Amino acid sequence: MIEVEIFPHRYLKASTTEKFLNKIYDLKTVERVVIHGQPLPKVVNYGPARGTPVNHTERKIINVKGVPVELTVMAGRFWITLSDDSELDRLDEICKELFPFGYNLRVGKFLKDRPTVTDYIKYGEDGVFLINEMDRRLIGMVDPRSRMATSVTVVEKEDKEE
Repeated sequence: MIEVEIFPHRYLKASTTEKFLNKIYDLKTVERVVIHGQPLPKVVNYGPARGTPVNHTERKIINVKGVPVELTVMAGRFWITLSDDSELDRLDEICKELFPFGYNLRVGKFLKDRPTVTDYIKYGEDGVFLINEMDRRLIGMVDPRSRMATSVTVVEKEDKEE
């Protein structure tokens, strides 16, 4: 398993994020993608305008391989887990095509692969059993205060046997 960080030199618009995600999910070795960036809240959380709606033009629902995904962040960084390094060149080509303004591509370790204390807190007393039985792609992915449905979207890969 190999992890790749793609860091575009600008925040991406929703349309570019959608194109990028659809293209990388076409790669056979992609297992998990995490989008990191500035939050796009629905309402102002603090200050004199607290509670008023934020009408940001980039908070949209995009379509990734037929799955609707609500963008809650402006995409500024992607952490991608690949099963092997055979498609790194293709990933680089996709980045060159969609990010003419530049990007950095690094191979390294960016995501958790073992259960964290937060995972045990999130799943409670039965956490030990649930964590041993859960999908390994979800380890370390959820804030204990958030709801999983609002912070994680699972896009299933189609296995095409030819």
